[in-house]
Amino acid sequence: MPALVAGIKAPEINLPLLNAKEAFSLSAALKRGPVLAAFFKVSCPVCQLAFPYLQRLAAAYSHNNVSIVGVSQDNAADTAAFMQKFGITFPVALDDTRKYPVSNGYGLTNVPSVFWIMPDGDIELSSVGWSKAEMEDLNQRIAAATGAPKSQLFKAGEDVPDFKPG
Repeated sequence: MPALVAGIKAPEINLPLLNAKEAFSLSAALKRGPVLAAFFKVSCPVCQLAFPYLQRLAAAYSHNNVSIVGVSQDNAADTAAFMQKFGITFPVALDDTRKYPVSNGYGLTNVPSVFWIMPDGDIELSSVGWSKAEMEDLNQRIAAATGAPKSQLFKAGEDVPDFKPG
């Protein structure tokens, strides 16, 4: 089963957050604005490539009405080590590693899988693996949703691949 695609209603996410007492609730976050949900495994090399760029998006736009949340498919200790190693400061929720109910609800077959979810709950963009063009598209969508100027996601001189499968 492929990951959910654009135009589909996003399933609820209600998971504990790493290093927080409260849980992440998609329905609550959508009341504030769009949500970027990024699913990952710490051992995934493509996730290791993608998450620093997602962090750049979080740094550029999280002060606006956008929520960015990672959804880890690993335990808390491994997830915390990943966040520290790759400088991730946005909230990360922990899927149940015995049954992966949220990951399965989103139809994941590969990670990273990223979903741009609008306040009405519809998935507007679904991206699996790494696509430089889709990351730029996401950057543009977040800027438009927040009314902020588009952030420079890729820096001059960076060797960024166009595509890597998850």
